[in-house]
Amino acid sequence: MRVLMVSDVYFPRVNGVSTSIETFRRTLAGHGIEVRLVVPRYGDEPEEAGVVRVAGRPVPGDREDRLVGWRAMHRAVLEAARDCDLIHIQTPFIAHYAGLKAARRLGLPVVATYHTLFEEYLQHYAPLLPTGWLKEQARAFSRRQCNALDSVIVPSTAMRQRLDAYGVSVPLHVLPTGIPTSRFAGGNGPAFRYRHGILSTRPVALFVGRVAHEKNIGFLLEALTHARQARPDLLFVVAGEGPAMADLAAQVKALGLRDAVQFIGYLDRSSELPDCYAAADVFIFASRTETQGLVLLEAMAAGLPVIALSEMGTTDILAPARGAISPPAEVRAFGAALADFLNRPTAWRHLRREAAAYAGEWSDGAMAARLAGLYRKLAGRENVAPVPTVAAA
Repeated sequence: MRVLMVSDVYFPRVNGVSTSIETFRRTLAGHGIEVRLVVPRYGDEPEEAGVVRVAGRPVPGDREDRLVGWRAMHRAVLEAARDCDLIHIQTPFIAHYAGLKAARRLGLPVVATYHTLFEEYLQHYAPLLPTGWLKEQARAFSRRQCNALDSVIVPSTAMRQRLDAYGVSVPLHVLPTGIPTSRFAGGNGPAFRYRHGILSTRPVALFVGRVAHEKNIGFLLEALTHARQARPDLLFVVAGEGPAMADLAAQVKALGLRDAVQFIGYLDRSSELPDCYAAADVFIFASRTETQGLVLLEAMAAGLPVIALSEMGTTDILAPARGAISPPAEVRAFGAALADFLNRPTAWRHLRREAAAYAGEWSDGAMAARLAGLYRKLAGRENVAPVPTVAAA
């Protein structure tokens, strides 16, 4: 079976959508699904089998993303979909309309993954407009797009509930993105600390992700001021880049945390990131808008305990309280939980053991098998046995 995935974003642009696409693309091969991609071109990316790049220009005010040409995207998607069995849309911008139009023209089933809760994001990027009006527009936009499809995939129970409340009437399937657990194990923590000038004895709390306003990193900085009252040697490492960097740097200065926070930028996922996880003592996360929170599972796969707010998509991961602590959404309480974790290592030692085992239950292979079954059902091929293939490494 051949599936066309269409997206307005993909590597080398690093974010959760790109990671999800690549994870499923790699693991679906082992379940008899050939995945073809139509995605933006960012620069001089090398030619890759099964990947069609569409030229675009930088999005105004966002050097990381690309805006592809409307006509070019539509032509590329229609041509790539001619010998496919299903179209899977990954983003709600030009890719959505190109994928939907091609599917209807060719008589193919079309499904989309709802990755991003735009209702909570827009206020950060259009602060002069009324928040209530922005949210209502986002809900109506999402409702129209979803109801034009055959089915929608959501990465968490909370997202399904939110789309139900929007009035989405097509079938909704909860199907998280799995993670390649082995990729994050075995990192070299001491080497990472040496490269970045971090003392081997210094406690490190880590955040990995896009440095954007919706990630609520400012909350973590405020919580850090409280945690440092009990652990004044605590270092907060932020791995990532994004539009909130300047504001966060100003907040660090205002809070007197310049010696307590280290911004280290993007890390290579295959080499540097496992070392980064291994170098930390705990992973901290406060986003209230995640549709899943894959980064929590990555940290757990490295055996790193997590302290995070249980909000939206992260609730599914954090609910069992295995390998993780979920403090109240209040900076003092979060800071107290962080300090307690660091000051009582024996009491919390079980979290490290639990984290790796729990992450294994969210493996990429298990989730790919579920997605392959959904594809076959939507294409009317559920009684067709999967084509035997060798799983991608």
